[in-house]
Amino acid sequence: MQGMQFNALVQGHTVVMDAPERVGGQDQGPIPKPFVLSALAGCTGMDVIGLLRKEGRKPTSFDLRISGELSKSAPMVYVGVHVVYDVKGDPADEQAVLNVVSRSQNEICGVSAMLKCSMPVTWELIYNGQLVPITRTETTTPA
Repeated sequence: MQGMQFNALVQGHTVVMDAPERVGGQDQGPIPKPFVLSALAGCTGMDVIGLLRKEGRKPTSFDLRISGELSKSAPMVYVGVHVVYDVKGDPADEQAVLNVVSRSQNEICGVSAMLKCSMPVTWELIYNGQLVPITRTETTTPA
């Protein structure tokens, strides 16, 4: 577009990307790399909410925080990703929420599956302010 700004047309929606002013951009949008983390958040978030709705469960609050660890040298790539599911709702729904989060991460979320081909993707569930203990049986890379 101008300077370092790029507009991507994604399924009929315009997504703006730009660089910070210090490298020649105008800071009119995020840099491209964090879109990978946003895609993961959207994919797994939609899985979890969709599955909970199918079960007739309605959390009162659902937040996702995703962090990516970058390599120390160029090219700067994510070498690990961590997802925090922070959910509030009926205490009786805790196990159901854990089950759908686990199902998203291990069976359904295509973005998570793609990322797991090149790096560890870890996650945790905080339910009503408490970290939920998780028994890990999955691996971080597909067989």
